[in-house]
Amino acid sequence: MPTHGSVTKAGKVRSQTPKIPARPRKYSVPKVSIRNKYKKRHVLGRKPGQIWFLPSR
Repeated sequence: MPTHGSVTKAGKVRSQTPKIPARPRKYSVPKVSIRNKYKKRHVLGRKPGQIWFLPSR
């Protein structure tokens, strides 16, 4: 069965490309944001549209 090139050349282009550093994240890690939503909804028992701060008396 013929092949599409020699196995010795495998990965040639990837090894030649320059490594670019990763861009910094604009948002927090998804796992952290989901955990924060869980705390607000289930642990603190907050409902949608509720006033989050206590008004001054």
